[in-house]
Amino acid sequence: MLTKRIIPCLDVKNGQVVKGTSFVNLKYAGNPVKLARNYYEDGADELVFLDITASYEKRKTIIDLVEKVARQIFIPFTVGGGISTIEDIRNLLKAGADKISINTAAVNNPDLIKEAAEKFGSQCIVIAIDAKKVRNKWKVFVKGGRQSTGLDAIEWAKIVEKLGAGEILLTSMDKDGTKEGYDLELTIKISEKVNIPVIASGGAGSLESIAYVLKEGKADAALAASIFHYKKYSIKQVKRYLQTQGIEVRI
Repeated sequence: MLTKRIIPCLDVKNGQVVKGTSFVNLKYAGNPVKLARNYYEDGADELVFLDITASYEKRKTIIDLVEKVARQIFIPFTVGGGISTIEDIRNLLKAGADKISINTAAVNNPDLIKEAAEKFGSQCIVIAIDAKKVRNKWKVFVKGGRQSTGLDAIEWAKIVEKLGAGEILLTSMDKDGTKEGYDLELTIKISEKVNIPVIASGGAGSLESIAYVLKEGKADAALAASIFHYKKYSIKQVKRYLQTQGIEVRI
């Protein structure tokens, strides 16, 4: 059995970590460099860094901040936000990222997924899918959740896998920041339709909610932010609980 991963997420705006609900009402949550180091030392399996307003503001990810974070951690490091070209990907990998997360640019130019996977390897390319329920179907949103694409999230997941994506970072916009638990239905539907790992995101609030999404939700990894930033739980606490539930994790 493959071990399940616990992944803290740093949503970064203006160089600071922030957290909101359903992508709005952002509040300060800490310094990205300090938090990254703390999470690494607490046993995070990976770390995700998302420059959440880069695409909307039509600018590139903050490279110098990525470099500072990368120097603090020795675990797989995924970076996303404002990435739209092969050159952007190359620059971030040089800056210390191990994987690149793309959402808006992948929707605008699906060929970028194929080209990036061929150049850097599928294991480097994570496609972020921000999904929101609209008339009983999950639709893909871009530009930090500000713009609907009309794409069906489940169909899009199948397409990105065919194009060469190595992983999907699946965020339920309806659940994001609510601490009410992940969207199990959405996570199951996408996990069952693709053969690449799915990281569940949006809604972590209790130890049980993380266990549910990894077992019933069939996710390969659980991403969380608020519960770690505001010290409701440590990563070690989460992993110890998961072990009691018979879920394989790396301690």
